[in-house]
Amino acid sequence: MRTFLAALLLIVGLLANAQPYQKQNINLLGLIAPNKDTIKSPVGNKYSGCWGWYQASKNKEYAISGASNGTYFIDVTAPTSPSVSAFVPGKRGCTWREMKTYQNYCYIVSDDGSPNKFTIVDMKYLPDSVHVVHNGTSYFERGHTIWIDNSKMYVGATTYTSGSSAMTVWSLATPTAPYLLRRVEQDIAPPVFSYVHDMFARNDTVYASTGWQGLHILKFNNSDTSFSELGSYVGYPNSGYNHSSSLTQNGKYLLFCDEVPAELPMNLVNVQNPGNFQPVNSFRPASRTTSHNPLIIGNKWAVVSCYQDGLWIFDISNPPLVTQLGFFDTYPQGGANIGSYPDNTYSGNWGAYPYLPSGIIIANDMQNGLFVLDPSAAYSNTLTNPVGLLNYAEKSPALNLFPNPAANIISLDYSGTQHSIIEIKSVYGQLIYRNEFEGHVIEKVDVRNFQNGTYLVTVSENGQHTIGKLIILH
Repeated sequence: MRTFLAALLLIVGLLANAQPYQKQNINLLGLIAPNKDTIKSPVGNKYSGCWGWYQASKNKEYAISGASNGTYFIDVTAPTSPSVSAFVPGKRGCTWREMKTYQNYCYIVSDDGSPNKFTIVDMKYLPDSVHVVHNGTSYFERGHTIWIDNSKMYVGATTYTSGSSAMTVWSLATPTAPYLLRRVEQDIAPPVFSYVHDMFARNDTVYASTGWQGLHILKFNNSDTSFSELGSYVGYPNSGYNHSSSLTQNGKYLLFCDEVPAELPMNLVNVQNPGNFQPVNSFRPASRTTSHNPLIIGNKWAVVSCYQDGLWIFDISNPPLVTQLGFFDTYPQGGANIGSYPDNTYSGNWGAYPYLPSGIIIANDMQNGLFVLDPSAAYSNTLTNPVGLLNYAEKSPALNLFPNPAANIISLDYSGTQHSIIEIKSVYGQLIYRNEFEGHVIEKVDVRNFQNGTYLVTVSENGQHTIGKLIILH
């Protein structure tokens, strides 16, 4: 009887803690919450920034999850059963922890008060372990955010054991030993801006979110290792604390989020002329949504983390008319899903990573852990699915699959002109079909032995990738 009651109590507890995640066109594959530390951050969050890394030598995918007690390296190759491969401890009780990757190295910063440390981790030994190659203050002690552009590392709000910088840029020519190239205030001093909260950089052009001082476009000049300002955007409608941004692949449009005060809209602006920003659209999922971190895939898809309202995907290919494609609410405790925002501002989805080759999205919720999501339905309005393609072109060779959904035989038509490789994988990354072709491809594929479900069809030709979604329904 005692055993029966214990089992019954366990079942009741599980049911009580089960969360009904509201969603549209984004499905839950896996969820992991490894942080069991009893010391939380001052604002009560257990998780913060996240990033992803693809280990090509072993064909494995990882989520890198920042937490209040350190950094978790999570194997998501099998997305329905994510597992922790390694953990690098950090200062306990941290609110902020951010990371980016370069080659097989992960660079981790935290902006919580002293004592703190900057960490470099070698990931090549995954999934067995990671090796910490630096964990100290010799470069700097703290940073609020980090971005890596080619072989340069930008650190926002860099703090040393003595002194600070609004933003620094470091060379990663030797990845295990960064060296300082420049402090931004050496060239652009206050009152232009005195703090860089976050930045997006591409080919030495830096879109710096400077909080209450707006958005500034900078250029890092390699010839003399100096910064120059190309333009700024301040005092715009509904302006607040300019938090973070992301740029379309063609460099025409920038999407940015203002974090404070709460409930401000996202802004999409034309930045083709850096000296004359042109507002194009202002939008938000719900009237009280606070957007936090955006990431853009190609020129079409915006993946946005929105605190208590979860992860959202928008079609921004027609900038004046932004379309909602899907969402997944990682925070059922509050937000638009229950019609109220009962908790403090810092709750819910902090950040996400949508660039893994399999197409899954990882999203870190501050209270609930790391979500592994399938966004394929949100992208299904086109056969040129952008998942995992950082250099996705506006116009890709046409890929046609018919019928779709399919049960027996599909016709695969690809308008290629050179040598191409076609692969069909499950959303879990399992390779089902592979073949090589020359020129225009017209191929029949027998799918009678495929299990029901969603598959990604990838065509690789001359360094360009086109991805389509195939649904098998027997």
